[in-house]
Amino acid sequence: MLKSLLAGIVAAGLALGLAPRAGAEPLITNAQHAYIVDYTTGAVLFDKLATERLHPASMSKLMTIYMLFDALKRGDVKLTDTFHVSEKAWSTQGSKMFVEINSSIAVEDLIRGIIIQSGNDACVVVAEGLAGSEEAFADRMNKKAKEIGLTDSNFVNASGLPDPNHLMTAKDLATLARRLIDDFPDYYKYFSEHEFTWHGIKQGNRNPLLYRKGSGVDGLKTGHTEEAGFGLTASAIRDGRRLIMVVHGLNGMQERADEAGGLLDWAFREYGNFTIATPGTVLGEAEVWMGAEKTVPLTVESDLLVTLPRAERDKVVAKAVFQGPVMAPIAKGQEIGELVIDIPGMPQAKAKLVAAKDVADLGFGGRIAAALQHFVFGSN
Repeated sequence: MLKSLLAGIVAAGLALGLAPRAGAEPLITNAQHAYIVDYTTGAVLFDKLATERLHPASMSKLMTIYMLFDALKRGDVKLTDTFHVSEKAWSTQGSKMFVEINSSIAVEDLIRGIIIQSGNDACVVVAEGLAGSEEAFADRMNKKAKEIGLTDSNFVNASGLPDPNHLMTAKDLATLARRLIDDFPDYYKYFSEHEFTWHGIKQGNRNPLLYRKGSGVDGLKTGHTEEAGFGLTASAIRDGRRLIMVVHGLNGMQERADEAGGLLDWAFREYGNFTIATPGTVLGEAEVWMGAEKTVPLTVESDLLVTLPRAERDKVVAKAVFQGPVMAPIAKGQEIGELVIDIPGMPQAKAKLVAAKDVADLGFGGRIAAALQHFVFGSN
C-alpha cells in the first residue's frame, strides 16, 4: 500500500533554508574513466565507465599499502620492524625509493617510500617481507581484494608495473580508498605527507591536489604509465563532508591536476548532504486495525542524510511504502514500512519507517465491537 507521506522535499528543504537554484552545471572531463562518490551516503555523483577494467599503474599500490596496514593492525609487524632488500627489489625499475641491496629498511620508511615516492622497489621489499615472494604476495592481494569488496580487480605484482592481467576499475579504486580511510584511521595520515627524504634524496608527494589551496585533499595516490596515462585516486574534506574521486587516462601531469581539481570543485559545488528527517519528527500516519487509536504516527529510525543535487531539490519527492492498516498492538520503534526518496538522476534513498508511539489494542470486547462495526458498516 502506497501513501503520500510528504508533499515533497521542497517543503522540508525550504524549512531547512535550502532554496532551490537554477539548472546544474553540466560536467565534461577528458578522463577516460572517472568516478566520484560521497563518503558518508555512498551516493555516486559522477560515473564515466567506472566499472570498465583499466590498467591502474601506481594507483594499485594502494592495495599493497592496504596489505601492509592490515599486517600492522593485526600486530604481525611493527613500524620499527625491518625488511631485507633483495637483489630483485633493488633492481626493480620505474619510480624508486632508491633502496640499497642487502640493506634492511624500517616498515615506516617503506610506507613513506611507497606513498610519497611511489617506489616500485619499496613495494617489492614489502611483498617479500610479508609473503616471501612477490608472486605469493599477489595471491594474497587477490584474496584480500575479494574480502573487502573489490569485485573487478586482479593483481599480478605489488607495484602496478605494466602487465596485461594487472587490472582494476575506477569503482574498485574508490572502494579501496574508502576501506583505507575506514579500516586504518591511525595510518591514513601518511597519505597527506608532502615529502620524504631517503639517503639524501628528497622527493615530494606526487598528488598535485595536496598542494592546491582550499582543495581539502588529504590523500591518496597517483599513477602513470605510457599505456594507462595519468591517473589519481583522491579524497577530500570540505565543510565536514568527504568525497572520494578517481580519474584515469589523462594526457599529462598538468591535465591530471586541472581535471582532478575541477571535478572535485564541481562535485562539492553541485551536490550537498542534507538531513531531511530525524527520529521523533512525525512524517505521516498509518491506519491502525483493532487499535485504541485509529492511526499511528510514523517517523524514521535514525537521521536520514541524503545527497541531493542542489539545483534539483524542488523535484525530489518522498513516499511511504507499507502494508496497512497496521494491526494493533503497536510498540514505539516498531518497523512499519519504508520511506523512499526519489532523487532526479540518482538512485532512490531509503530509510526504515517506525512507529513514533505505542498504540494499544482494543482488548477482547473492543475487538468484537470493531469487527461487528466493520462487517455491518464497512468501517474500521
